[in-house]
Amino acid sequence: MAEITAAMVKDLREKSGAGMMDCKKALSENGGDMEAAVDWLRAKGLATASKKSSRTAAEGLVGVAVSGTKGAAVEVNSETDFVAKNDQFQGFVRTVTELALTNGDDVEALKTVAYPGAGTVGEVLTNNIATIGENQTLRRAKILTVEQGVVVPYIHNAVVSGLGKIGVLVALESAAPAETLEALGKQLAMHVAAAFPIALDETGVSTDVIERERAIAAEKAAESGKPAEVITKMVDGAVTKFLKENTLINQLFVIDGKTKISDVLAKAGKDAGSPIVLKDYVRFQLGEGIEKEVSDFAAEVAATAGVSKD
Repeated sequence: MAEITAAMVKDLREKSGAGMMDCKKALSENGGDMEAAVDWLRAKGLATASKKSSRTAAEGLVGVAVSGTKGAAVEVNSETDFVAKNDQFQGFVRTVTELALTNGDDVEALKTVAYPGAGTVGEVLTNNIATIGENQTLRRAKILTVEQGVVVPYIHNAVVSGLGKIGVLVALESAAPAETLEALGKQLAMHVAAAFPIALDETGVSTDVIERERAIAAEKAAESGKPAEVITKMVDGAVTKFLKENTLINQLFVIDGKTKISDVLAKAGKDAGSPIVLKDYVRFQLGEGIEKEVSDFAAEVAATAGVSKD
């Protein structure tokens, strides 16, 4: 059986919101598999959230930039938050984000692009690693465009202008006035930052994700002891609820907590005299999906949970 460490318990607590002892048991029941442990907790009704915690484990910066009807989002990781405050690092992230606007979001191709006054993006990145003394990675980039309308950028809790830990782009296709679209786009971008949508609509949710939710719902429903036909309806209802809560177009607008995003768009288009289509969005959260070795979790968890401190 895999050794369950205090760091693993801590990580699972942050991902699931479940209690420490429940997290220890979930890991033990699932051989230390973190994702399986999350599913186990959810099936038992012990997890307080279906999505990963916002307390992600990587440092660096996310940059966003817009030019005309095109927007770019870029994430560059570093080992420590200290480097993210470095002017040299901030300048690099800002410049690479601007270069992505004209050169696309293929990261490997982006590394070969000429960096103003200093070789290529990849060469400057290598030089930064040597001079700053810490590993750094150009992790991902994404471009959004519209034929007519706006792409609106937003940084949640910006470190400096255009740079922070959560970066959002919202693409609105419409002939409505730019100022109307900009104001709406800013509100929608703030919603995206807060609401963690996993896709624009149901068609964007992968089959694997849906089947995973169905399996969790089935296990939970089976414990009710109800007839099979009732359980089937319970599972279908749970999956439908998951899709509504996690796809942007179906979510309730965080501004008022009661209006669906699709209805917000419809009303805004009617008021502006021109249909407004939410074409796409990007939400980059720093370190999302990256596991980073945590520092000593000390005696608190080890003593309470009875797990190894290593």
